[in-house]
Amino acid sequence: MRSSLLLLAPLLLAGCAATTSKVPAPNLFTQSYGKSPRSASTLYVVVHGDGVRTSIDTSAFVESLAAAEPDSAVVRLLRPGYSDGKGGQSPGVRGTSSTDDYTPERVAAVGDAIAALRQRYRRARVVAIGEAGGAIVIANLAGLRPRLLDGIVLVSCPCALPEWRKYIAGREPNEPRWREKLVSLDPLQTAGGIQPGLRAAILIGGADTRIPARFSRSYAEALSLRGIATDFRILPDRTAPVLDDPQVIEAARRLAAALPKTRS
Repeated sequence: MRSSLLLLAPLLLAGCAATTSKVPAPNLFTQSYGKSPRSASTLYVVVHGDGVRTSIDTSAFVESLAAAEPDSAVVRLLRPGYSDGKGGQSPGVRGTSSTDDYTPERVAAVGDAIAALRQRYRRARVVAIGEAGGAIVIANLAGLRPRLLDGIVLVSCPCALPEWRKYIAGREPNEPRWREKLVSLDPLQTAGGIQPGLRAAILIGGADTRIPARFSRSYAEALSLRGIATDFRILPDRTAPVLDDPQVIEAARRLAAALPKTRS
């Protein structure tokens, strides 16, 4: 059995020594790049998708974002039960589909890991970036734990989850899992808890037929109706994955620049 210390995967801080802070360690695998906790002005936490068309290993995107934001720290986080194929592994059990991969327990595990990071990076504003299934997790966290995040960037998000699953069931009539009872959290149902001070950016590929833009647009409209500053963009001719598009980094940078200089 692997040591629990390995499962906790302490942060790897680029260019600086590990600290001996008494703040709790994240309960999921994390790897950090960029500024130290004492000097980072913004903390970006990147949460991967489900691994069908998205990459579990988001290190290339994380490295690019860290290079573009030299005064910030960027952390890639693995959701419960996921591994990145490079030795990174989070404890827990992943869901079998969108039926149960965004349950309250799995969303809470990601939230607890981000809360531990927030305590470590006490001076930094926290911006969470999620792709596909990771975007669903982040969107739900924004509604369920409104003090946890200062900004969210959602990429290729099927944020109207029941409607999206019905759409996929029509495309895949011989796949019974899309008709199973939904126990995952639906971002449109948790959006009522989002506070007006949050900022959001939502990006979707205009040529994505598996996650058409309407399932992100409906969530963006729900946020706007709540007074949330929302930057919604359709990337023409893009299919999934979209996380590698330079416009995602630019959207994240714009959002962070618009946040108050001190953390909420």
